Amino acid sequence: MSRLSRQIPGIGDEAGAIVVEPRTVAAVPAETVYASKTLARFLSLLFARPAAEVVDLGPVIGSNITFLGERVGCKIHVEDLYADVDRHARQGELDHLPEFLGGRFALRDGSVDAVLCWDIFDFLAPRAAEVLAGKLTRMLRPEGLLLGFFGARASDDPRYTKYFIEDTAHFRHRFYPSACTRRWVLQNRDINHLFAGLELFDSVLLKSGVREILFRKRVPS
Repeated sequence: MSRLSRQIPGIGDEAGAIVVEPRTVAAVPAETVYASKTLARFLSLLFARPAAEVVDLGPVIGSNITFLGERVGCKIHVEDLYADVDRHARQGELDHLPEFLGGRFALRDGSVDAVLCWDIFDFLAPRAAEVLAGKLTRMLRPEGLLLGFFGARASDDPRYTKYFIEDTAHFRHRFYPSACTRRWVLQNRDINHLFAGLELFDSVLLKSGVREILFRKRVPS
């Protein structure tokens, strides 16, 4: 593992262009619980993979580690990209982010069963998004899963979101300060272009406008 990576064992162990929309500021509660339409399917597929390895691109959340460890017995690699993006923003080095992401992960290609992206792509400029999507695609094993959330609008709200898994069908949101705003809005064609090496397994548009998208890596023919 790289020094920027933290491995946590399971319990018991120019085709599609990226569109920039006008920013809006939305009033949101400090913490909310919402029903997910894709989490249950993601977990059911993951449960079928013994000793699964999962990459979590968010901050360390103990209850998520406990949940996944007790239900799956998996190994979790926490790779907090939000902290990386925040550091680059505070240092005025967002232009260097694509190069950084290209060498960010120590995990081998084809070594991971699932990736929890959360909404990290909403904070990435086009080139950084392309680099990250390509790396994650290569890291997945055949039939590996990738779950991501994609917002419908840009925003000047200077907060990131922590996603707490409440149960197999619900997340709880908690917000915390950020140096970045949700600048980038990906249309469906943009998302499909980024993850061209994966097949769309499930896609749901929530009433909030957020798209939950579940990809699965194709089995080589």
